[in-house]
Amino acid sequence: MRAGLLRHQVTIQTRTDIRDGKGTAVETWSDVTTVWGSIEPLQGKEYYDAHRENADITHRARIRYRPGVTRENRLLYGSRIFDIEAVLNPDERNRELTLLCREVA
Repeated sequence: MRAGLLRHQVTIQTRTDIRDGKGTAVETWSDVTTVWGSIEPLQGKEYYDAHRENADITHRARIRYRPGVTRENRLLYGSRIFDIEAVLNPDERNRELTLLCREVA
């Protein structure tokens, strides 16, 4: 992976459920780390192919390999939020992760 392609600072977040004063679970998100990555909207044939698998996949994010990143995490880029739908480790070389995401409106 060329470092020049990693031009977006993204924050990996994890969900934490806490209890409010009434004992009701409240979903909150806490930062795990901030990394350099790329976020690319899927378009044309890529989006169409993703559409057949999962209509919600709208973006591809790439980051350096980081163990522990799963579908339970999400990405924060500025004020934009991306739910991770799939985590791919190309060639199983532990060099980079490709994250198929959907942007939360």
